[in-house]
Amino acid sequence: MKNILVLQHIPIEDPGYIKDLMEADGFRLTQIELDEGDTIPADFGEFDAMLCMGGPMDTWMEDDYPWLIEEKKRISEWVIEKEKPFLGFCLGCQLLGEVIGGEVVRSAPPEIGVLEIDMTPAAREDALFADYPDTISAVQWHSCEVRGLDANPDVVVLGSSDSTRYQIFRYREHAYAVQFHVEVRTDTVMQWGRVPEYRAALENSLGADALASFDRSARAAMPEMNRLAQLLYENFKKML
Repeated sequence: MKNILVLQHIPIEDPGYIKDLMEADGFRLTQIELDEGDTIPADFGEFDAMLCMGGPMDTWMEDDYPWLIEEKKRISEWVIEKEKPFLGFCLGCQLLGEVIGGEVVRSAPPEIGVLEIDMTPAAREDALFADYPDTISAVQWHSCEVRGLDANPDVVVLGSSDSTRYQIFRYREHAYAVQFHVEVRTDTVMQWGRVPEYRAALENSLGADALASFDRSARAAMPEMNRLAQLLYENFKKML
């Protein structure tokens, strides 16, 4: 039985649909709720992969969320020293980017809504994303992004949007970062809309009545996003 270590930063941001697929396959998920005081296990030996999820905080908020300091150290240990399978979403994407030498900056503009991502030519040869279509649509809900990895020879960009270069990137052959949310379930947008930080970012970008429209768009795109999540999961599973 595979044991997946999941780093979470808010309870409602778990691996979502990918969690459902993992549990159906009999995987064990060890979910560490860092914002609630959980600590990352000292011994990584029993774990086969690490998932790092999203959250309302930013990577530089170490004074407000001091556990970010230890989290970054442990991600570095997992990814750089041990070279074990890693998959990060949104904040998890940004944490990986920072750990491997990039910087996280404010997005201009923020990307919120069901938006398009263009896959790069490199994705056609990638172990996880080779079966993705040239352009996909997925839930975006971020106000920051990774930059500054262009000179890193271990980084390959696999997907970009008009305003965010590092929508999907790979570090070496085992660590992946996804800035958007393909792991969403049918009720995800409405649940996240109850988080004050997320609601404020949404309304600042799209207006006070945007949540219902965003939810309708996400539900309409859900069958394809679930298909893409399953493709990602099935290919990630082969790495374990």
